[in-house]
Amino acid sequence: MSMEEAKVVIPESVLKNRKREAQRALAKKQERENRELIFTRASSTPSSTRHRCATRPVEKELIRLELIRLKREGRMKGGFYVSPEAKLLFIIRFRGINAMHPKTRKILQLLRLRQTINSVFLKVNKATMNMLQTVEPYVTSGYPNLKIVRELIYKRGYGKLNKQRIPLADNSIIEHGLGKYGIICIEDLVHEIMIVGPHFKQANNFLWPSKLKAPLGGLKKKRNHYVKGGDAGNREDHINELIRRMN
Repeated sequence: MSMEEAKVVIPESVLKNRKREAQRALAKKQERENRELIFTRASSTPSSTRHRCATRPVEKELIRLELIRLKREGRMKGGFYVSPEAKLLFIIRFRGINAMHPKTRKILQLLRLRQTINSVFLKVNKATMNMLQTVEPYVTSGYPNLKIVRELIYKRGYGKLNKQRIPLADNSIIEHGLGKYGIICIEDLVHEIMIVGPHFKQANNFLWPSKLKAPLGGLKKKRNHYVKGGDAGNREDHINELIRRMN
């Protein structure tokens, strides 16, 4: 018998099983490493968001005292202290299409606010503020804090994969959609949205517009501006109270 005939021929099914087992082992290893990384990121609050969005009473008191100190220093130097401008904007649409100008309707479509009580995150820049000025009678907006952003994404968050609306029930959904940008878990997504990071556009496009519920206690007057006792327009930090009633 020749040496070639003496060799054991391994069936193709066995080779496929071995390859499949190797792929499973590699996937389990990658999943274990991702879990450790997610736990590390979730256990530490980013310092860049903590100074403005702290939710614990002690941190809030420290922020208040620091703000008082800065204002005093400004007065002592003959000037005044101006708080840094917010980077993140949250917009809620609350009016329908009756008597709406086509340009206004187009802007609402570009903002992904196609239905009433839909809401989206936006980056504060000149183009955004110009569009917001046009649609102001149909929306209300403001600057959400970290706690509100986290609650919205955890409770109302849906991702867009293959043009389908998928609930963010698993970190693997986020990793599949945004993993190439270093966003592999829901805390990464919250952080990227809150600080308006370098991949904010991709993260925000991945998030489906949130569908809120009617506000508890109702609205005051849709057609009037917020500063005149109504609901339309920019309400700055007071948007957080409205979101709590609608989330």
